[in-house]
Amino acid sequence: MMNQLTKRTDLLPRRHWLLGLAAVSAGKSCFGQDQGNGKSNPASLYAPDEIDRAVKRGVEFLVNAQRDNGSIADRGHEVAMTALAIMSMASIGVEPQAFSTAGRSMAKALDFVLQRKNQDAQGYLGARDGSRMYGHGITTLMLTEMLGMGATVEQNKQIHEMLVNAIELILSAQKVSKSEKLKGGWRYTPTSRDSDLSVSVWQLMALRSAKNDGLNVPGEAIDEALKYLRYSYASPLNRDGTPRTKVTGFSYTPGTHHPSFTMSAAGLLAMQVCGQYDSPMVEGASEWLMQHPPKANERFFFYGVYYFAQGMHQAGGKYAKKADEMVADLLVDSQRSDGAWLARGGEERNVGAVYSTALAILSLSVRYHYLPIYQR
Repeated sequence: MMNQLTKRTDLLPRRHWLLGLAAVSAGKSCFGQDQGNGKSNPASLYAPDEIDRAVKRGVEFLVNAQRDNGSIADRGHEVAMTALAIMSMASIGVEPQAFSTAGRSMAKALDFVLQRKNQDAQGYLGARDGSRMYGHGITTLMLTEMLGMGATVEQNKQIHEMLVNAIELILSAQKVSKSEKLKGGWRYTPTSRDSDLSVSVWQLMALRSAKNDGLNVPGEAIDEALKYLRYSYASPLNRDGTPRTKVTGFSYTPGTHHPSFTMSAAGLLAMQVCGQYDSPMVEGASEWLMQHPPKANERFFFYGVYYFAQGMHQAGGKYAKKADEMVADLLVDSQRSDGAWLARGGEERNVGAVYSTALAILSLSVRYHYLPIYQR
C-alpha cells in the first residue's frame, strides 16, 4: 500500500510549485488583489464568481474574529479552532506573509498555535484548550500542511519541532491495547482503549500528510489505520475482505452496520487519502452518498459537508459534479451578511461561527486545489 504514497522531496520548492499550479488550474484567486501594498497578481485579471466572493468574505470574517493574542476562535478550543481557520485560509491560497491583511493574520495565528505552552511534554496538543484528540489531529494536520510555508525560517523550524512530537503522540496513542476491531484507531484521549471513526480520520490524515512531508511515519501505522477503516464499513466483510453489500457507507464504530451521512463522507475521504481509490468501499460509499445527499438540517451539517465535498471531489466524474453543485447550492446562499456561516442549531451551533465558517471555506475550496492532502 505504501508505494502508492508519494514522498515529498525538496519540500519548500514543491509547495510553491503546487501553489502556482493551483492558481493556473483554478484560473482565478479570490485574493488576487494584494491588500497590503496595492499590487495585483495575474490571477486578479479573472472575474470572481459567487464562490470566490463567498470564500473571500469568509476569510475576512475569520481575520476580523482574530483576538489580540493571535487566536481565531469565538467559543473556546482556541488552538484547534485557530488551526482549522489557518487550514481554511491556506486552502484558497492565502500564505502567512506580510503582503496582505489575511497573510499577516495567518502568520500571527500560526505564532499563537506554535507557543510551547500549547503542547505538553508528551507532544499532546489537545489538553490545554480542551479539544482532546480531535484538536490534536486537526492541529497536527494543519502543521503538516504548513510545513515549509511559514512566514519566517524560525516559524518553519518551530512547525517542524512541534510536529515531530505531535506525530509521536499519535503513533503512541494508536498502540494502546484494544480489541481486534478497534485496533489501529483513536478516540478522545491518547490513552483511550476504544476507537471511533470521527476522531480517527483526523489522526490518519495527519499521519498521511506527515508521511508526504518526509517525517518519520512507519508504513505499519497507516496499514493498521486502514484495517480499522475497513472494519468501520457498514457491510459485513467476506473472508477476502470485500464487503458483502456493495453500496453502503461507514459507521461511527465498527460492527454497528448503521451508516450515517457524516461518517460515510469521512470514511470515503480517509480511504482516498490512503491511496485506496480503487477500493470497492470507495465506490460503494460514493454511490451511497449519491443516494443520501446532505440536507440543510443534517446533524453535524458543516462537519459532514466538509468531508462530502472533499471526498466526492476526489472520486471524480458524476460524484464530483453532483457534490460540487450541491455544496455550492447549500453554502453560498446560507452565508451571513458578515461573511460567516453558522449552524442552524444543535451541537454545531454551540461550537461557534469560526468552526462552521472554516469548514464551509474548506468545503468550497475544492476548485482551488491548494492543499496537498486533498490532492489525488
